[in-house]
Amino acid sequence: MITETTPLLRNPVKEKLSRGEPVYSMTVRLVRTVDIASIARTAGFDSIYIDMEHSSFSLESAGQICMACNSLGVTPLVRVPGLDASLIARVMDSGAMGIIVPGVQSADEARALVRAIKHAPWGERSLAGAAPQLHYQTLPAEQLVRELDQASMAVAMIESQAGLDSAEAIAAVDGIDMLLVGASDLSVELGIAGEMDHPQVHDAFLHVIDSCRKNGKFVGIGGLGGRPDLIRKYQDLGAGFVSTGNDISMLSAAAAQKRKQFD
Repeated sequence: MITETTPLLRNPVKEKLSRGEPVYSMTVRLVRTVDIASIARTAGFDSIYIDMEHSSFSLESAGQICMACNSLGVTPLVRVPGLDASLIARVMDSGAMGIIVPGVQSADEARALVRAIKHAPWGERSLAGAAPQLHYQTLPAEQLVRELDQASMAVAMIESQAGLDSAEAIAAVDGIDMLLVGASDLSVELGIAGEMDHPQVHDAFLHVIDSCRKNGKFVGIGGLGGRPDLIRKYQDLGAGFVSTGNDISMLSAAAAQKRKQFD
């Protein structure tokens, strides 16, 4: 029997991270159809994150993939281009289980992210009614808000010196679940583009991991898909969420490998 305290909506990524288990995510920038959700599940990915920052993805395509993921137990996250509360609300209303915002630089920006994702009293998001995350079940408004807000994730990307300087303050914001280090953009910002094993990148990861540990937040690794050795190192130090790479690079690598078989 479902009671008031038994959640109907689960977020497998939040649950695994809470248990200290690693989470592996595929970034989607190319594929626009729901097939990618099944491919991710079969390949063993815990999550898909749809990249609306660096692609021409439409809201409709993103929403369809989110709904497919939710039916398969693959947690759909969406990276939006920035702190646009109206877009964030529409993405969440379309089925996303969390929002990733790039280039967060302050606690104020982190609080704005939480306000956009959560309903009152946590935030300011409007209640849309029956939700795709709950397969459009009709629920009392109070229960619907509770279900959606407890399952949703607010993820702040750290990709700049300003973000690094504010990492501890960002991690301290109530409602922020995870800080995701974007190593690619961060290395560019630091003047060491692509040097993923540079001491400055290492120090950045250590600082974010320490900031999250102090505040009970999860740590994500981004931009190191080509360096599994570094990923393992930061996992050992406390990172849990791993962005492994995007569908474009995966398809290109597999295609190149297949072609070489015939040389």
